[in-house]
Amino acid sequence: MTVSAQSAAHRAPIVSTLEDADPATITVRLRDLHKIYQLGVNEVHAVRGLNVDIPEGQYISIMGASGSGKSTLLNILGALDVPTKGTYHLAKELTSKLSRDELAALRNKYIGFIFQNFNLLTRSTAVENVELPMVYSGVPTGKRRAAALSALEKVGLADRANHLPSEMSGGQQQRVAIARSLVNNPRVLLADEPTGNLDSHTSGEIMKILDELHQQEGLTIILVTHDPGVAEFTERSIILKDGRIIYDQPTPRVGGPELPDVRTVSLAED
Repeated sequence: MTVSAQSAAHRAPIVSTLEDADPATITVRLRDLHKIYQLGVNEVHAVRGLNVDIPEGQYISIMGASGSGKSTLLNILGALDVPTKGTYHLAKELTSKLSRDELAALRNKYIGFIFQNFNLLTRSTAVENVELPMVYSGVPTGKRRAAALSALEKVGLADRANHLPSEMSGGQQQRVAIARSLVNNPRVLLADEPTGNLDSHTSGEIMKILDELHQQEGLTIILVTHDPGVAEFTERSIILKDGRIIYDQPTPRVGGPELPDVRTVSLAED
C-alpha cells in the first residue's frame, strides 16, 4: 500500500464544533481565516480559510509538518499578527479592529505564552523572570513578588526562586517559563513546542503540569507540537497541511481515533 493510500485508509472523519458549540462559551472563533505574505513578487498563502471554534476550558493541540501553517496560526491566535482576510474573535473581541496598543492589552489580559526555548533572561533569577509580564502591566513591586512566588509554587519551583537559569535544568527552566505565563491570570495558554528541547522523561513532567493547570485552573490550552505522544495529552487535535485543516478530531484520551503521523500526512495526496 502506498503512503497516500495508507493515509486515506486511516483518515478519521473531521469532527466539526461549529454547529455544536454554545456561542456563550467560545473563547476563540476563527471564520474564513487567511494569512498571505508578500515576498517580492510572490505571495505565500500561509493559512487558507480556517473555521474553528474553541470553547473555554478546552485543551487542544495543533499539529502539522514544517510549513503547514502552525506558526502563522499561533501568531494570529496570540494577537501578535492579524489575518489578511477573515476574522478572529478572542473573548468576543474582533482582533482586526483593534489598534496595536489595544491588541497588546488584549494579549496581556487573556493570553500566556510558553516557548520551546524558554526565553528566560539569563542574568535574572527565576522569580525576576516570572515577574516580567507584571512589570509591563505596571503592577507594584510588592504585588509582583508575591504573585511570582505563588506561580513558582504552582509549578513546584518555590525553592528555586532565587536561582539563575544557568543553575537550573532544562525542565526547571521550562517550569519557570510556565510560571511566567500564569502571573497575569490568563484564560488562554499558548504553548509552542513546550517539550521540543527536553528529554522524554522531562517532557512527561511538563505535560503533567499543563494537564494539572487545565484540570485545576480550567484554562484553555492551545499547544503546538510535532509529537503525537504529546498531542495525546490534549482533548482535541487539529492537523494542518498547506495552511488548511485536514483533521479536527477528539484525541484517544477522550475516546477519539489514533492520531496520524504528521510526517505521513505531509506526503499524502490531497
